[in-house]
Amino acid sequence: MSEPNPYKDGAEYQWGPDQQAGAPGYGYPQPGAGPAYQPTLGDGVPVPPQYPPVPQGGGAPLLSLGDITVVGDQIITPAGSMPLKGAVWNAMDMSRTEEKIPTVAIVLAIVFALLCLIGLLFLLMKEKQTTGFIQVTVTSGGRHHTTMIPATGPDTIHRVMGQLNYARSLSM
Repeated sequence: MSEPNPYKDGAEYQWGPDQQAGAPGYGYPQPGAGPAYQPTLGDGVPVPPQYPPVPQGGGAPLLSLGDITVVGDQIITPAGSMPLKGAVWNAMDMSRTEEKIPTVAIVLAIVFALLCLIGLLFLLMKEKQTTGFIQVTVTSGGRHHTTMIPATGPDTIHRVMGQLNYARSLSM
């Protein structure tokens, strides 16, 4: 790897891509290109820098779904703010609930089955476990944000959908 390329024409080998003499590398300003483009308003007045609106201190959060928060008339996400008016809200349930017989029930059924047949009733014990996420998506003002809310039980989707319907009513 440290030897020069034997197939290259010329006596001296240069590492890297070929560059024209005197040409600056990628990402460097071009000499003589002049000042960078500055957008202006009428009469040559420069446009002030545009920053996303900062929520005013007077508003309390109306709703919070994962990292999406509704404050006043805007939706605040880690990527920036979006207008609340006309927002489209969606949710997808990607959780599942499994039901199984716990290990304790199997051990108790074996122990008590030897003593009396009533020990087999321990096999009727069931344990429910919910895993997965609820995906919530909001689209507004040409922006899009998605968050994942962990499902802690089979009723998590109902709680999230209640909040989502409230957010939809605020968006009208």
